[in-house]
Amino acid sequence: MSSIDIDELRKLFLFERLTDEQLTKLATSGQVKRFAQDEDIVTQGDPAECFAVLIEGEVQMLNQTVTAGVVAMPRTSQPGVYGGATSAYLGDRAPQTYQHTLRATAPSRMFMLPAKKFAYIVAEWFPMAMHLLDGLMSGGRMQREVIDRRQRLTALGTITAGLTHELNNPAAAAVRAVSELRQLIKASRIQLAQLAEAGIPPEKLRTLIEAQENCTNALGNQPQRSPLEISDAEDALGEELDELGVEDAWELAPALVNAGFSSEYLHEIRDKVGAEHTPAALHWLAEAIEISQMLSEVTEATERITSLIRSAKQYSQMDRAPFQQVDLHDLIDSTVAIFRGKIPPGVTVVTDYDRTLPPIPCYAGELNQVWTNLIHNALDAMGESGTLTVRTSHDEDEAIVEIGDTGPGVPDAIKDRIFEPFFTTKSVGEGTGLGLDISYRIVAGRHSGEIKVRSVPGDTWFEVRLPLREQQATS
Repeated sequence: MSSIDIDELRKLFLFERLTDEQLTKLATSGQVKRFAQDEDIVTQGDPAECFAVLIEGEVQMLNQTVTAGVVAMPRTSQPGVYGGATSAYLGDRAPQTYQHTLRATAPSRMFMLPAKKFAYIVAEWFPMAMHLLDGLMSGGRMQREVIDRRQRLTALGTITAGLTHELNNPAAAAVRAVSELRQLIKASRIQLAQLAEAGIPPEKLRTLIEAQENCTNALGNQPQRSPLEISDAEDALGEELDELGVEDAWELAPALVNAGFSSEYLHEIRDKVGAEHTPAALHWLAEAIEISQMLSEVTEATERITSLIRSAKQYSQMDRAPFQQVDLHDLIDSTVAIFRGKIPPGVTVVTDYDRTLPPIPCYAGELNQVWTNLIHNALDAMGESGTLTVRTSHDEDEAIVEIGDTGPGVPDAIKDRIFEPFFTTKSVGEGTGLGLDISYRIVAGRHSGEIKVRSVPGDTWFEVRLPLREQQATS
């Protein structure tokens, strides 16, 4: 390091209009440093500690991107070009790491001004410009926040439509089953009263109730039979019921067959309750079985609703801390569950999870937005048929989540642009062009991770890598 003369500073276009007093202040605030060819002056991602100005030599700006790797700007030897902590004057609101790498491509001399002194000088000498720049940055930030909220609302609308559809099916099933239950319970009471009026002995009534319990327990535990086999069994049982003088025999047969009723068991019931009570007993027994079936349907429907609400709660991260240790599989499963109503019948969902993947520190709600964007794009790409694959794995330092689809793929010509804000291949009104940009900022900015794409027609994969250990979060 060495000092610099104010006459040398005055030759740089960046400082040419400063007074001698100002140049002296600059000269005493910074120092000159020499860099060898191919030596980095500042490195992308490092703490932004210096504002660097080229005095002589040649430099090049490099930027590490997700899709295109390292993007190199043209080399320049113009004295006065600068880089490094260029936004230090914004204080805590500025990025606190270098947003690019500045490399010497020939032996070079650089004027290195500490970021804090640079920030003080700009604020002290150019108060109006400071306010204008501050307003410009704040306005841009507010605009981005509004756009982000709009994108989240768009995603929420998609998810809400799917969730509403999914909730409607079990809710409708429960309402239908409850309506039928009312009629069945009413008929069962009447049938039981008729049995009592017919003078059925208490011990025979107890036998009938035990038979009903046995049939109820048998529901859902019958061996698998083809539709043809079930139809044949119903026909055979219906004929036997008809022979016993049972009215509406063909209506009773399906419920009894579903509970495992056989010809032998039918005659066993007749022997236990008596021939005179058999028709009424079998009517009551079939109705009791149907009541049990309806109760099972209500239970399944309400459990499905509970499961969907649990998935929605997990997806939205209600009542949870913003930053926490979470199982990525829980987040992915909740997102897929919320999407069920939006997945066409012709699309198959395949999950391939590495269950040894440990919980990771993250902003869970924000990662769910990433999965939402990637799954939504995959479904859009495939249309009405295809395979959506979600798989997880990990190495020593990173969790890896891959979401693949069998759509037409991402053309090579646009792979380098898909993470740009407002860039979209969808028709007007169908996409904002912000989903992947937001996903990139959540993964790379908020979680110090990485997101990239690899694609050929029929096989597209988005890969998300996230640190297994807590990183310093950025905004």
